[in-house]
Amino acid sequence: MSITLLIIAASVIFSLMAFNKRELLYRYELNPYSMVHNKQWYRVITHALIHADFMHLFVNMFVLWNFGPTVEKLFIRFFGVKGLLFYVMLYLGGILFSALPSIQKHQNNPSYNAVGASGAVSAILFSSIMFMPMTKLRLLFIPIGIPAWIFGILYLVYEIYSAKNSNDHIAHDAHYVGAIFGVVFTLILEPSLIINFFNQVF
Repeated sequence: MSITLLIIAASVIFSLMAFNKRELLYRYELNPYSMVHNKQWYRVITHALIHADFMHLFVNMFVLWNFGPTVEKLFIRFFGVKGLLFYVMLYLGGILFSALPSIQKHQNNPSYNAVGASGAVSAILFSSIMFMPMTKLRLLFIPIGIPAWIFGILYLVYEIYSAKNSNDHIAHDAHYVGAIFGVVFTLILEPSLIINFFNQVF
């Protein structure tokens, strides 16, 4: 079984458990106040295994299922057996780095909580864009496929704007930080991808 499928299975199992037992949600969600003041740092990882509701879980796991196996195979092709370790580092790094803005902003706010793997999923998605920028992505509100690199730019612009101006209680900063981490981490591992990227795009 691939690492991606293991991540999806674990996320589904833990999320379903949290749906049925809300105290698990409260114990493992991202609560910066508890992390900083009570040293409950395990929450920085556990919050990515649980989701707010079925739709939240479905969207994250659907995107991961679509892009994760491809990135996992590309990592193995480029880096051999170490690619599996690098893939795990990509996912975990997406979780860790995407949580940093919320931890910094809400460390003294005991009522702030967040759950979900959006930051890690963004890291996987944007890693795939670095490998395959011309892949056509189809969105519900756009009837034709658009190149992945264009989608990536639109996604970043939207998330950065929403992080500054929206009050919808979505952690938009986690989305774009995770995306940026995915790009940077992938390029650190394989700097030649930046040349490949521009060759494909231009």
